[in-house]
Amino acid sequence: MTFEYTILILGYIFGFYMAWNIGANDAANAMASSVGAKAITLRQAVFVAGILNLVGAIFIGAHVVDTISKGIVSPEALTDPKVAIVGALSALIAAALWVFFATWRALPVSTTHAIVGAMVGFGIMVGGFSSVHWWKLAGIVASWIISPIFSMVLSFLVFKIIYRFILTQEELMARAFGLSPYFIGTTFFVVIMSFLCKTPLGKRMALDTITSTGLSLAIASLMGYVGKYLLKRHTKKTGGEGVEHTFRHLQLVTACYMALSQGANDVANAIGPLALIYFFVSNGSIGGQIEVPITLLLFGGVGIAAGIAMWGHRVIETMGHKITTLTNTRGFSVEFGAATTVLLASKMGLPVSTTHAAVGSVIGVGLARGIEAVNFRIVGQIMLYWFITVPIAAITSMVIYKILCLIFF
Repeated sequence: MTFEYTILILGYIFGFYMAWNIGANDAANAMASSVGAKAITLRQAVFVAGILNLVGAIFIGAHVVDTISKGIVSPEALTDPKVAIVGALSALIAAALWVFFATWRALPVSTTHAIVGAMVGFGIMVGGFSSVHWWKLAGIVASWIISPIFSMVLSFLVFKIIYRFILTQEELMARAFGLSPYFIGTTFFVVIMSFLCKTPLGKRMALDTITSTGLSLAIASLMGYVGKYLLKRHTKKTGGEGVEHTFRHLQLVTACYMALSQGANDVANAIGPLALIYFFVSNGSIGGQIEVPITLLLFGGVGIAAGIAMWGHRVIETMGHKITTLTNTRGFSVEFGAATTVLLASKMGLPVSTTHAAVGSVIGVGLARGIEAVNFRIVGQIMLYWFITVPIAAITSMVIYKILCLIFF
């Protein structure tokens, strides 16, 4: 078997393995608070997340992937295509192994940072330290601080607003129905704006900011009053139980959006390096941008869905149950805080991680009940894994690249 086809077969194997790990670890970003708040069961969450991730990966996933360096490694270090595809394979294996280990420990990590760290390791091996764009890494380090703090403050404030204007009032349901158009409308506004700004399909629609905002406002306003009508018609419960039931529906809207968006955005982390290998084997060269065939997106989407189904429960249980106790109002605050953080920070040009935003939001609603309501032992473990993701992936990638060079060169 030729060198190229051997690398391609290994690329398929480890590309699927990386997609599987992305599904297993990142499923918690969308579904953990819904499961923790008992809006849906774990089995339902796994099923819904698997379907929506698959749909997101295939129909609104990245159809063009930048070079595997993604701006981290200087293109001058990747002039030899054979070195580049062996490096892509090294990065894929290293990132997949680290995410697998973190998932085995039931801890949420950024799969994007894992693949970036792995690329840094390969870049250092090929072109030395000067080949790495360190300012890009500085942005990643900043995201460890910006994303969780931003979302923690936001979700804290959202829950305090719900507590102040609904949960402490005498006519609970009247207040909940009266304010429902604002909560529903704001939720849909964030979801639609995020779809237009954050997903590959939304970006291809190329709507300017004014048009995106106007369209989102119009749909959100309509959905606010439609949602109020449906809630009043179908909510039979009263008191605090009725309020929680009302927010349960809003929680499901944001959870479904995040699962769809996750499939669309994260499939490239697994399929990008595979697409580069596939492109080289098919064409004998590597271009600046790589077209990803729909079959590879399907391949990655199935891998993500399989990971969610087989191991998604591990990190979901950590985020949904072990950091703090969640109800539907708190779960809504978590998902609204995380989705809004990712949207706002992206529009401001700040680096964010959905994983970090989701964890920060859970901590925020926990702190709204007092510092004793948060399990800081688990939080400390999670943060330790965030900090070591990039260096561990980089070192592993270096070792694997060296081994592959001994085998193939």
